[in-house]
Amino acid sequence: MKNGILIGMLLTLTAAADTFTFSTGNVTNSIAVPSRPDTGGVLEKESADDFVTTGLTTINGATFTGLLTGTTPTIGEVTVEIYRVFPFDSSVPPSTTVPTRANSPSDVAFASRTSGAGLTFSTSVLSLTFTASNSVVNGINKVPNQNTLGEGPKTGQEVLFTINFTSPLSLPPDHYFFVPQVQVTNGDFLWLSGTRPIVAPGTPFNPDLQAWIRDGNLDPNWLRVGTDIVGGATPPTFNLAFTLSGTAVPEPGTLLLLGVGIGLLVISKRRWR
Repeated sequence: MKNGILIGMLLTLTAAADTFTFSTGNVTNSIAVPSRPDTGGVLEKESADDFVTTGLTTINGATFTGLLTGTTPTIGEVTVEIYRVFPFDSSVPPSTTVPTRANSPSDVAFASRTSGAGLTFSTSVLSLTFTASNSVVNGINKVPNQNTLGEGPKTGQEVLFTINFTSPLSLPPDHYFFVPQVQVTNGDFLWLSGTRPIVAPGTPFNPDLQAWIRDGNLDPNWLRVGTDIVGGATPPTFNLAFTLSGTAVPEPGTLLLLGVGIGLLVISKRRWR
């Protein structure tokens, strides 16, 4: 009798212990791209990289890594936006100012949180000097001038941003883009690349879409950082460095396991009585 109760409890605890984690793996120096809100009268820029959820997922925390440029950069507002994949939340058909919108982020955000209104953040300096071998900062242009080859190396402090969502993000199963934005005075924030293809300690998934970018002039459309802007004979594709953490509702198979566990627990209790 007691063995049956123990088995049921173990099965129940196993099913209820689902966590969600995602990572693009180690930071690389392949590319650095801006992502900042329009606070302070500057032109908004958004850079995006994707992830997936396979069940109803609550995101409680995140990290992302980038460069702080300038002599005395001061961090102000931090925003995190979540976009779905086009054509969700978008005008269809889109305008023709970009080569394609296939697999891009949508026109408008699905969810967002801002420092002081849904999130808190902290920073830690990983390296006082870090150089990305190429960058896209200002060359975010409509067709036919989108291909710039990039703007060359950028150097700054390598900084890890750690986000705590005081108002957690609740995401149904879907394919999403993660968009962090950092306001900086006397400098700029440039999001650094992550591993591509994703390997351990990252979280491989398929299809892993490439990084996209836009500014206030290109909005609502997006450009692919590698294929459209950097280009070349063999255009590169990029991931960007970030992680996510939270909890996930068990998948149907796990829910079945949960039901079996509870059933065994109930039966065992009845027999014991």
